[in-house]
Amino acid sequence: MGDEGTDGTVHLLCLAASSGVPLFCRSSRSGAPARQQLPFSVIGSLNGVHMFGQNLEVQLSSARTEDTTVVWKSFHDSITLIVLSSEEGTSELRLERLLQMVFGAMVLLVGLEELTNIRNVERLKKELRVRLQTNLSQESEHVPWASSEGTALSPPTSLTQEALSGFGEAAGTAFVSLVVSGRVVAATESWWRLGTPEAVLLPWLVGSLPPQAARDYPVYLPHGSPTVPHRLLTLTLLPGLELCLLCGPRPPLSQLDPQLLDRCWQPLLDPLRACLPLGPRALPAGFPLHEDILGLLLLHLELKRCLFTVEPARDREPSPQQRRRLLRSFYTLVTATHFPPEPGPPEEKAEDAACQPHVPRACYLASGTEEPGRGWRLVALQLGPRRLLLLLSAQSPIHGLRGLATRTLHALTPLL
Repeated sequence: MGDEGTDGTVHLLCLAASSGVPLFCRSSRSGAPARQQLPFSVIGSLNGVHMFGQNLEVQLSSARTEDTTVVWKSFHDSITLIVLSSEEGTSELRLERLLQMVFGAMVLLVGLEELTNIRNVERLKKELRVRLQTNLSQESEHVPWASSEGTALSPPTSLTQEALSGFGEAAGTAFVSLVVSGRVVAATESWWRLGTPEAVLLPWLVGSLPPQAARDYPVYLPHGSPTVPHRLLTLTLLPGLELCLLCGPRPPLSQLDPQLLDRCWQPLLDPLRACLPLGPRALPAGFPLHEDILGLLLLHLELKRCLFTVEPARDREPSPQQRRRLLRSFYTLVTATHFPPEPGPPEEKAEDAACQPHVPRACYLASGTEEPGRGWRLVALQLGPRRLLLLLSAQSPIHGLRGLATRTLHALTPLL
């Protein structure tokens, strides 16, 4: 995996496949936007070698140099996305998933028709520049680099669920959620059943937009409705807490009047305020977490939800950015090499079970063992549909990693 404390730069390029015209470029360094951009000659060369392979019926998907990993991916023979990463420990799998999510974000914002039938390149460039305001080359801290998990923070109360369902019924939609800082706190069952990648991208979009009291935002659903737009309505209940509704042509935003909001949500102000700290922390206040835990990722593979935080013990090293990178690389490692793939249809589950008679249940990595008190520990554990990844301080003894992970998973189970 390399030293995850090492800075790295990520460049994301989007080009029209037929002409090679760049539609947008994004760069980040150590998770923050970077001004450094690739020269046009380099962009042209990267696209040219990909097109050269295609002309020879050779699909160029990835390449590595001494310090950089490059991944190419074409979508509908219309859009080519290229990502270059000099972060140590970067895998082709993670970068390919990043490109899939980026294309999903493009569909979400402008629709599939605009991307597959480009009539005016300059107009598309302008539209993407206006709507893709965030730096897409940054990894989302809300949803951890996986394939399809929506982010759940804590089990909603029955009153909250009733309010969500009641408000949705009054507004004429079954798709309602509460979002804190780009994370879903609670949602209706229909919202949770949204397909990939909209279950990930809709909260990301809400978290990336500047604060507003209310919005009526057109969106396309990359999986469910890539050519016909829907409306994403958002209403700020408290600063940092937004009520989100996915609707068709109705209702108009003006119909969601203050009286309806007060009737549904005024009695729940205290539970709503309790949700606000969950944005960065993800865990309820007072949740018993072992002092050695510096970060965790809990996946429920069947529900397609996750719980993720790097907030425990913020005053200790490594930094939250480094913790995210460590968990991200470990997730990619265990997904690609150790644990079975995420569950699919019943027939695929049976086939996987037949092909994998010996399935790992736990694995770990340790760094800094040659220097007591330095480095970190990473452990992954899978029990049933739940997969837990923990980042632990170097003080945590290696022989106790599995026991600590097991106890933590049992404690987290009621949350997800």
